[in-house]
Formats: sequence, structure tokens, C-alpha cells
Amino acid sequence: MSKVSVVIASFNHEKYVRECIQSALDQTYQDFEVLVTDDGSADGTVGVIKDLRDARIHLNVFAQNEGACRAANDCIRRASGEYVALLNSDDAWEPTKLQEQVAFMDNHPDIGACFTRVAFVDESGMPIKAQDYRFSRVFDVQNRSRSAWLNHFFFKGNCLCHPSILIRRRCYDDIGLYDERMASIPDLDAWVRLCLKYEIHILDKRLIRFRIREHEANASGDLLPNHVRVAFEYKQMLNHYLRIRDSGFFLETFPQATRFGEVKEEYIPYFLSRLALQAGDNFRDLWGLEVLHGLLGSSTTAAKLEENYGFRYRDLHRLAAERNVFGLPSGSDLQNLFRLLRKIPGAVLSRIRGSGN
Repeated sequence: MSKVSVVIASFNHEKYVRECIQSALDQTYQDFEVLVTDDGSADGTVGVIKDLRDARIHLNVFAQNEGACRAANDCIRRASGEYVALLNSDDAWEPTKLQEQVAFMDNHPDIGACFTRVAFVDESGMPIKAQDYRFSRVFDVQNRSRSAWLNHFFFKGNCLCHPSILIRRRCYDDIGLYDERMASIPDLDAWVRLCLKYEIHILDKRLIRFRIREHEANASGDLLPNHVRVAFEYKQMLNHYLRIRDSGFFLETFPQATRFGEVKEEYIPYFLSRLALQAGDNFRDLWGLEVLHGLLGSSTTAAKLEENYGFRYRDLHRLAAERNVFGLPSGSDLQNLFRLLRKIPGAVLSRIRGSGN
């Protein structure tokens, strides 16, 4: 049995997958297996993988595209190593990546997973200068406690590079695999579940080459459909915070919660909802309102919230009216729209209506 299981979910990366897998095979640390699941590629990706004749490579091919999470989970279920290292099929590792991470994890049994810094490269594998890429520093963050990470994830989002991770296999057994209902932030969803139980660490070395594709072709590309889906999935991810039951750990994670009163364990969901409503995002507002709505569904809880924190049904009514979570236009916006429509010639309006038939 190998100590490390390298997990690669491949999909339509014929141009890059050879470099990807070869960077794993060329590691200075050699006690590993390579588990690849191809997610129904329509190009020559599978042929390239089969040409890499190495007994350590174990390939499974989906008949059709099932999604990156399902492919990654298929690899993890087949993994036998003490550690799991994920690698995207269009990225590549530096030669000492596994050696340095395994040494660190062996020497720090309290750490559940470790990540690395990132070197961004372009389509052809050439380095991208920091000034040429606006997200060049997104992964250059400092180490912190798991409670501080949870605070960051709640308010700001992801800043950990997924294909740089080396994680203990037992952590997946404990927190579960990737949520196959997600396509945009399954990694962030997993980091929250991980930090609810384990400490993590970032090695201060750039040990992965993260490829930035042209025309926002990355799965995390800066496109409107991706942003819409991120907001939906982020709202679902916030539910994991409702698992916090210890008031001490909650206050360590969210010291700012005291502005809403004395934190008691049974009312942690109330404080989470109030924090979400302070973040200024529609999806966090909606989540916070829904949590409050659920709490006030119990007349006993409603009475206790009023007694302890002065929060009443009318406060929920007010917040629901103040937070325009669905982006509805205001009365003035509608009036301006009507004024604009009145200025459009009737013939043009007729053509617009006709185009919609």
C-alpha cells in the first residue's frame, strides 16, 4: 500500500494532462499511487493517459460527464494511502511538492491538511507576472487558527488552493467527501467542514503551477453564470456553521458576535443569523433571514429571544423589508423605466414585442 494517493479528476484536458500526470510521476518522493477518473472527456484525454504506461496509474473512465466532484470522489473511494493529494488535470506540481508536504505532515500529527503557495502560469505554461493577473495574490494568505479560518470563510470566501492540498485520508472518513450537488465551491464547502474539526497549514513555498486559461475557461472563470452559482452554493455552505454548539469556540470564531448580546450555546443560530445580516450580500442576508424565520417558528424560542435579546417578530418583519434579497426594483426604478419606455417610438416597441414571439 502506498503512503500517498494522488487523485486526478480529468475532463477534456488533452492538451495538459500529460504534463499534469508526469509532474506527479517525477516527484522526488516516490511512495504513491496515481488514481485518475476521467469524467467523460470528449477529446483525446483518455488516450493520452493510457499512453503513460506506468503501473502506478490506475484509470477509471466515466461513460458520460458526471461532474468534477463525482469524479474526485470516485478516486478518493479507491484511494489506499494514508494521505491524499489532489491535482487538477490542467495543473502541475513542482518536483519536491509531495516530499515537503509529507515531511511536514509526519512531523505535525495535529494538522489535518496542508496547502502550498501557488505559481500562476498561462496556457503554454509560462509564468504570469503578478501585475498581469488581478487575482495573483488570492492564495498569498497567512496561516491562522481553525477558528480564524472559519471566520474568514464565513465573511470573505475561499483563499486556499485546492490542487495544492495534502490531506489525511481519515479526514475524509470523518467529515465526508465532496458534495456532489456543488460545482463551484465544493472545495470551500469541504474546508469549512474540515476546520470545524481540524487545524490546517499553508507551506510558504510555491509548489504548484496553477494554469489560467484564456477566455475564462477555468472552472472558476470570472463569468456571470459562475458567480450566480457561487452565491447559491455559498448559501448552502453556511448551514455547516449551525453545527457549532460550544459557545467558547463560537466566540473564538466570531468575537464580534457580542455586539448582539451575551452568547449562550442554545442561541448560537440566532447570533449566526445576525452576523450574516451584517455582511452586506444578498445570499447571506437571505440565509440569515431564513435562520431567524426558522427560530421564530417555535413560540417558546420566540419568547426566549425576546426575553434575552429583545428580538421580536416585528424585528424579523423589519429586516425582511429592509434586505432586498431578490433584487426587486424600487418604485423610482420602475417609474424611470416607464418614462424611458414612453420615449421609445411605437414602431420600435412593436418590433421588440414581435421578436419575443
